[in-house]
Amino acid sequence: MVLFSLVATHADIDLETVAQLSTGASELATSTLAGSPAVAGAIVLATCNRFEIYAEAPHADDVAVARAAFISRISAASGLSDQRVSRAFGTRIGPDVSQHLFSVSSGLDSAVVGEREIAGQVRRSLITAQHEGTASSALVRLFQAASKTAKDVGAQTALGSRGLSIVSVALDLATDLSENPDWSAKKAVIFGTGAYAGATMSLLRERGCTDVSVFSSSGRAAGFVATRGGTAVDEDTLPAAVAAADVMIGCSGSDTRVEAAELAQVRSAAPQPLIAIDLALTHDFDPAVGELDGVELLTLESVRLAAPQEQAESLTQASSIVTGAAIAFEQERETRSVDSAIVALRRHTMNVLDAEMEKVRARHGCTAAAEEVEFALRRMVKQLLHVPTVRARELAANGQQEHYVAGLEALYGITVDQPAAPEAGACPADDPQLTGTDQQRHTA
Repeated sequence: MVLFSLVATHADIDLETVAQLSTGASELATSTLAGSPAVAGAIVLATCNRFEIYAEAPHADDVAVARAAFISRISAASGLSDQRVSRAFGTRIGPDVSQHLFSVSSGLDSAVVGEREIAGQVRRSLITAQHEGTASSALVRLFQAASKTAKDVGAQTALGSRGLSIVSVALDLATDLSENPDWSAKKAVIFGTGAYAGATMSLLRERGCTDVSVFSSSGRAAGFVATRGGTAVDEDTLPAAVAAADVMIGCSGSDTRVEAAELAQVRSAAPQPLIAIDLALTHDFDPAVGELDGVELLTLESVRLAAPQEQAESLTQASSIVTGAAIAFEQERETRSVDSAIVALRRHTMNVLDAEMEKVRARHGCTAAAEEVEFALRRMVKQLLHVPTVRARELAANGQQEHYVAGLEALYGITVDQPAAPEAGACPADDPQLTGTDQQRHTA
């Protein structure tokens, strides 16, 4: 089995393309797994800054076919050509897969280095894949190791202490642009009730902003404010809330967006300036609103450009933790890959021993002599298996486990079975503290 990943991120392509590629992301793993025998498992990680697919193929020769299957389905869902989709994704295979995912989960590959949300999104993507039955056992171990690495980075470096996030950087920018930096005097409107909306509400309250209206095009605002505070508004009361607002924050990514002409009309009599923060990957606000008088527009790209650079010492320490964790994961994976071969050799050898002992008992009965023969044979078999077992571990540590498996087949005719993937509906990853900010995608 071979792990590989397809990666499209803010570092390589624009966010508009990331958004287009993400169309249909929720069905991608299930449909590709069902339609291509070259895909043995898949987990999709889709956030505002990245669209990544982690998958497993039966053999190295299957990776190209599996990649093509994903590209074809993404193309069909997004409306982009196969060629454009293929160019957008970088492909990682082998140790590069774990190194990259561990960096992502730890916030080292984020637009805001050290951000908090991404670790939760990685955990959530694993849980989703397990519920849908698309996560192979190897992918489960990969994502669990990524989550552990993120916790270690947060606990052992200064990155975790700052509590940076895309939302916090956006609010910092809004503070700098405001004539009055006092958030307790501001009125805010939040569009959306998903992950970023929850994080935004929490951070607004931390900064003293209590006059917060929440709008959801899908009607979830009342339930959202019931547990988080604020005032739910609907299509009838939204215009008045926007007219009175100092800040409006888009977190929904729904099909409904605020158009520039509409906002200009609503705000025509408003005396105070407005800061519009659009955190939705597919834009809650028409980009033209930034051209209106008295309106400042902040986007994800604004946040990326304004994100502070972390101290070199913290980044070096975090990178070292990630690299060490990736090396340990690959070593454990290589060692685990020969476990089935070792078990197969022992089973084969013990079956031969049991067959011979049946002949001894048939001839001599269950006598003391027969017991002594069995004892001696079992001790001899144990000694004979010691060197092949040690050698298997050594070959696995050097990435040469295939030679061991090939040797067993050539010498003994032993076919080594691969470990079975978990069944659909298997228990999700052990993660008792998922929060609203851990959700993978924003919902209206």
